[in-house]
Amino acid sequence: MNVGTPTIEPGLTTSRRGSTVSVAEHQHFAWLARSFGRTDYLPLSPADLDALSDAGEYVEKYPGTHLFREGEIARHAYVIEKGELELYRTTGTVKRVVTRAGEGTVLGDIAMFQEEPYISSAKALTPVRAFRFDRAKLLPVLVKHPVVTLRWLVAGLSQLEATQRRVLRLMHRTVKEQVAEMLLDDADQSGEVRISQGALATLLGASRQTVNEALADLKEAGAAETGYRLIRVLDAGKLATIAGR
Repeated sequence: MNVGTPTIEPGLTTSRRGSTVSVAEHQHFAWLARSFGRTDYLPLSPADLDALSDAGEYVEKYPGTHLFREGEIARHAYVIEKGELELYRTTGTVKRVVTRAGEGTVLGDIAMFQEEPYISSAKALTPVRAFRFDRAKLLPVLVKHPVVTLRWLVAGLSQLEATQRRVLRLMHRTVKEQVAEMLLDDADQSGEVRISQGALATLLGASRQTVNEALADLKEAGAAETGYRLIRVLDAGKLATIAGR
């Protein structure tokens, strides 16, 4: 990555600081080489990794701030290294959560490749670390480095497949079963899902009252409990039984 004076956006920092710059950047891009797309049969060469690092930069976002906003022209794509975000759309003053994103997710690339506006906003729910790739720099890399192109393609297809599998699992199931399934899928290492009950209802396409009733049933069963914009898994085994796993 070219080292220079970074542009500091509200709620955003970059890894280009002081004497530890090269070490920090090396560590983060090493994660990218290990984790992005299929790594078992598509290893990145040093030249591939150098090209990727020249096309992007490592950024951090604070909770409540955005990687991008709906309607902005998409000039960047992002790969999430760590943290959780929600993607939402707005109609007038109404915000509707579309989905959530976490480690390894690629965001904004379809709009970026098509030079169209982002169709949703991406807001950090927790501290987020990500790689931001500039379209003008990334496209030549994808043309010249087929392994990077394949890794990017596989990452996108894997996300699509995961979404399809989730939709299939949730079809023809009660709201309580859907909530249990979602909690099992999205809970972090401490068993928490940072989401409001309203956002959960939007994600599941259910009424807030129905979701509240489902959560009350899970709480009564000792499977989960709720807090402010937070749901905590208490017994994953009970949730799995309720979800029909």
